[in-house]
Amino acid sequence: MSTLRIAEIFGPTIQGEGAVIGAPTVFVRAGGCDYRCSWCDSLHAVDSAYRDTWAPMTIEEVWTEVVRLSGGVPLTVSLSGGNPAIQDFGPLIEMGKAQGYRFALETQGSVARGWFRELSPLILSPKPPSSGETVDWDRFADCIARARDAVTVIKIVVFDEADYLWAREVAARYPTLPVYLQPGNHTPPPPDAEDAAIDMDGIMARYEWLIGRALADRWFTPTILPQLHVLVWGNKRGV
Repeated sequence: MSTLRIAEIFGPTIQGEGAVIGAPTVFVRAGGCDYRCSWCDSLHAVDSAYRDTWAPMTIEEVWTEVVRLSGGVPLTVSLSGGNPAIQDFGPLIEMGKAQGYRFALETQGSVARGWFRELSPLILSPKPPSSGETVDWDRFADCIARARDAVTVIKIVVFDEADYLWAREVAARYPTLPVYLQPGNHTPPPPDAEDAAIDMDGIMARYEWLIGRALADRWFTPTILPQLHVLVWGNKRGV
């Protein structure tokens, strides 16, 4: 029987960012990632040093926990990570959709899956220059193709001017896809911290700058959002 490596399952809470911000959600956070971004805010689900904390769970075990947390009432299930696309969540999505649940997934677009077409939405979050990673645009395009007619959006974290200009290039590359921008958290929690200190003033200053920068350029197509969960709970984990 196949298993998934799960870093944590929690909720119900609200989705804190992107296309389904504010939606009641249960999160299934996968363990493992093929990237190592310089400002990663979920290293406990990325760094292999924490691999022993990732639980091997069958599809049925994961689904039982989602149903328990949601009380059996359908809502959005967000598949996150790490990079959840490196594991096969197709059977879980099939099981959940049969019971009326909706699935969203966020990935950097480095691994394409046929079951992306079952998502609502597929959130592709290519990593900007500040991350230290380089996007493979052929693989990214393959992710879009595999999603077929599923709702697909782009979400980009912006830390500085270089990230902002890069985001504009990405948006120009994919003019038919909705784009969401959000300010980066320059005080991400250490992997062992449950509720680390956060520079909220600095994050909000970056958010104000990002809004002003886009409006000054008359770049009116992106939706510019904060991380709502950060505003409410800071760096607290599991909310």
